[in-house]
This record gives sequence, C-alpha cells and structure tokens, in this order.
Amino acid sequence: MTQKEFSVIAATIPIQPGIYKYFDEANELLYVGKAKHLRKRVSSYFSKTFTTYKTHELVQRIHHIEFTIVNNEQDAFLLENTLIKEFQPRFNISLKDGKTYPYIVIKNERFPRVFFTRRKINDGSRYLGPYTSVEKVRELLDFIKQTILLRTCKLNLSEHNIKKGKFKVCLEYHLGNCKGPCEGLQTLENYHEELQQLVNILKGNLSPVILHFKKEMQEHVNLLEFEKAAILKHKIEHLKNYQARSTVVNTRMGTVDVFSILEDGDIAYVNYLAINAGTIVQTKTILLEKQLEETAAEVLIFAIAQIRESFNSITNEIIVPFAIDFPQQDIIITVPKGGDKKKLLDLSEKNVNHFREEIRKRKMLNLQDKTADEKIKVLQQLQKDLQLPAVPLHIECFDNSNFQGSYPVSAVVCFKNGEPSKAEYRRFKVKTVVGINDFASMTEVVYRRYKRLLDEKKPMPQLIIIDGGKGQLSAAMQSITALKLPGTTSVVGLAKNEEEIFFPGDTESVKLPWDSASLKLIRSIRDEVHNYGITYHRNLRSKGTFVNELEQVKGIGKATANLLLKEFKSVKNIKTKPVEDIAAVIGTAKAELLLKSLK
Repeated sequence: MTQKEFSVIAATIPIQPGIYKYFDEANELLYVGKAKHLRKRVSSYFSKTFTTYKTHELVQRIHHIEFTIVNNEQDAFLLENTLIKEFQPRFNISLKDGKTYPYIVIKNERFPRVFFTRRKINDGSRYLGPYTSVEKVRELLDFIKQTILLRTCKLNLSEHNIKKGKFKVCLEYHLGNCKGPCEGLQTLENYHEELQQLVNILKGNLSPVILHFKKEMQEHVNLLEFEKAAILKHKIEHLKNYQARSTVVNTRMGTVDVFSILEDGDIAYVNYLAINAGTIVQTKTILLEKQLEETAAEVLIFAIAQIRESFNSITNEIIVPFAIDFPQQDIIITVPKGGDKKKLLDLSEKNVNHFREEIRKRKMLNLQDKTADEKIKVLQQLQKDLQLPAVPLHIECFDNSNFQGSYPVSAVVCFKNGEPSKAEYRRFKVKTVVGINDFASMTEVVYRRYKRLLDEKKPMPQLIIIDGGKGQLSAAMQSITALKLPGTTSVVGLAKNEEEIFFPGDTESVKLPWDSASLKLIRSIRDEVHNYGITYHRNLRSKGTFVNELEQVKGIGKATANLLLKEFKSVKNIKTKPVEDIAAVIGTAKAELLLKSLK
C-alpha cells in the first residue's frame, strides 16, 4: 500500500484504542499491533521515511487493514497477545518455544488421584503448572508421596461401592503410603485435608503444611500415640529441610514474578522466575526473534504477557530490570535497587546469561564455527567411523516432506568441505508419483538428481545420506543401481528416531556415539535438508501451487479438495471415513467416486 493509497482511507480509521491487522494481497495476516489511538499509530507506518528496512518491507506488502475497537489499552494489549499467539504473523516478535509442558492433575473424582500429564482435558479436574521439567515434576511427586498419603489406585471409590465392601486395602496401605479410603478407613473430609496440603506444597506454601502436621502431632501426643507422633515429627523435619534447600530469599517475600532480558542483535533472551514465599517454584528462559527493530521494553512486555499466560500466573507484582509501561491493570512493576528483590533480579540475569552462553556453546559444536583444518579432521573421522573408501569432502542429503498426507515435495542439500554449498541445494516437486508414496518419491528424486549430474559431467558426492530407514534407502538404491553408480559413491540411510545409520543390504545398523563429531555433522546436515524442504513446502502451500492427491481424482476440483481437507484434516483421515460422512460434505455421487478412486 502506497502513501497515496493510504491517504484515501486515513480519515476512516478509528481514533479509539484497539488493535489493527495488516494483510497482504493473498489475505495472509502480516502483523498485529495495539494502539491507544488507532489512527495516529497506523498513520505512523506510512510516513515518507522508514526507520528500518523491515518496516519498509512490511508496508510494501500491506494490501488492506482491519481494526477492532476495544474499551481501553489493557483490552487492546490482551487481544493483541491472543491474536499473535494464535496466528503468529511473520512480522510480529517470534517466540521460539513450541514445547508442551507437563502438569500435575488432581483428578475430578470422589477421592481424587494425583499424577502428572501433558494433556489438559476439560473434565472438571484441577491442573497445577505447567512445569518446565519432567524431572522437577517427578521430584515433587516423590517428595509429596513421602509426606502426603494419597491413593494411587484407579478404583471407583463411590460411596455405594465402599459401603458394599467391594474393595480390600492393597500393599500401599500396609506400607504406610495410603490410609485405605477403599475400605472406608479414611473419611472424604480427611482426604481433602491431605489434598490441600499437597496443593500448598506445589505452590511453595510449606508453612501451612508444617503447622497442619504440628497440630496433628500434638493430638497424637495428647492421646499417648507416640509412634504416630514420631512419624509426623519426621515429616515436619523433612519439610523444613526441603524448605531450606528451596528458599533463595526471605520466606516473607510473598508471591512475585521476576523477569530479565538480554539482547543479542535481532535475538532476545528472557528469563522468568516464579517466586512464592522466597522459593523458586517455576523457572524458564525463552528465545525471541525481533522483526521490526522492537525496543527492549517492547520485547520484554510481549514476553511477560506470553509467559504469564503459559504458566497461569496471577501474581500482581512483577520485578524487572528497568521501567516498563505494562498495560495490564492492578500490576505493580518493581525495579529494585537493593535488598532481596534485587537478589532475585540478579539471579534471573545470571540465568539468562547462562542460557545465552549454552546456546553459543552448542553452536560451537557445529562445523560452521570450526577452522578449515578442524572441518577436514571431522570429515576424516566420519570416514573412519563409517569405513568409507574416501574422505567425504562432498556430501548430499535427501528428505521427503508432505502435509497431513498430501502435497509431496523433496529436497537435497549439498555440503562441500564440511560447509553448506547452498548454490547446489535443490527442491523437487514430485512428478511421476500418484498420491503419497515416500518410497517412490525418493526413487524419483534421486534418479533426477544424479541423472542430471551425469549428463552435465559434474562430480558425484563421496557420501549420500537418505533421511529415512531401510525402506527409503532401498528406494534410493533403485535409482543408484539404474544409473550404474554403485561403487562410485557411498549411500547410507539415517533412521529418524534412533539416529541409526544403515548401509544397503546390511541387517545391522551403525550407531555412532551421540556426542561424537561425526554424528553431530550428520545431524546438522539432516536438520539442514529438513528445514530447507519444510520452507519450500510452506511457500508452495501459501501460494496454492499444490495439486494434491484428492485433485487427481476425476471430478474432484481444488475447491472440493480444500473443503474435504478443511473438514477431515488429511487424506489419510478421508480414506477411513464412511461414504455417508463424506457425502454430507460433497454429495453422494462425488463421495462414492472419491472413495473408489482412493482405495
């Protein structure tokens, strides 16, 4: 959109607070932003001079703009973050963290079980977390098991079943790990008291738990039940030791969130510490990629919103290294100069620096950070490890890619002297294969690649890596054999899961040490071809240039194919559906024709 074109619509832009969305000509969402005054903010993008190239590039792509008016800046801030998280527009800050984290669930049952899970189900259960480490979750649950007595069985402990005496206590009861609610030996009220102590421990509130056990211990002493009192005394000591190990500042600190940021060019690192009663109950460091030269404050505000939502934080105090204009109401922003809060900020900054250094160290393990002599040594080691006839100075790697059982493409990357030779990367749209057939696709692209090298009298690689197991390797060897290339190059398959290396005809795989330079090189080449192929795949999908398996059926056009994929998500799912389900979308005649052709 030019400045002249914008001037035509400028007067129609609202002057209220809200969010704005920029779309390109293909109706792809490019950017989402918030503003106190929409007209002023949007107009700033269309000034005669641009502060950065990226901003210029964004404006050049804008085809039309949409607005949503809200009541205040806080609502705009919340809506902006929701839309960015859902659509991930290419010109917004990119959060490089797609992981799923475990929760501890208190199951919605009469005597609730407690266990960890990665799946949140809307069944009325209570989910605590998420936690950034499975090890941390297991450690917490092991500690809780030694302190809080809860059942682990899956019995249906309804009031009717217990009264009927359907169950007998198990070994966990006799070991002292359960109070036997299955036989009515523990009341529901007492069980929920135990659950409340568990929740307190998970939230870092150990003081109420200690007080609870002290009260119970005194009751046992009054009844002269000294053995039971001794057990509770041991639990209290256990809790105090755990509290001492966990506390980093004064236990009277309360509940706060701590954030620090470290910038490195277009990359920013943000660390998060969740503090409860002086104890760190959550910690996470994320990497963000800036797109439009955002300031440190803008990046930090974005990261705080995303992290607090991910970890369900409702803390009303946030500790940060510098003042920020955080739009959410009832939030206290603290920039400490000394004391316990400054200690927490220092600890957060220590963590964010450590994270950045760890990433740098990992990058140093890759070949791009090594000298020419070091690269040759790695290649010589690879020759030795795989017993190759020659040093693999020229390596190529193939990978297939498809989307939800549709749209097959393939790619090959080329490495020479341990470095990417990007001019020799190639992408292939599969031509001769009908439908999704990874093996046949691999046969085709390998043949096309090396037939062309032979025709152009170009040198063959010393090593060809096929990203896949024995099946993919066999498919590639069909073309290698057809071109009379066996003996002139070495071909191996790299199994996706175990990173095992297969040679043609061998029943046993080669397993290189996970931290060896040879395997790291192979991994980096494999990752390169995977990313190269996926990028091509996305570009083709966004341009709508695919002809998928559905469109190859006579009578099924692009619009019908897209309708089916939108409804059933993949070709594989369509093949499993009864004709009635498909007919409900595209009609009986087409449904019968389609299923007959896909079988």
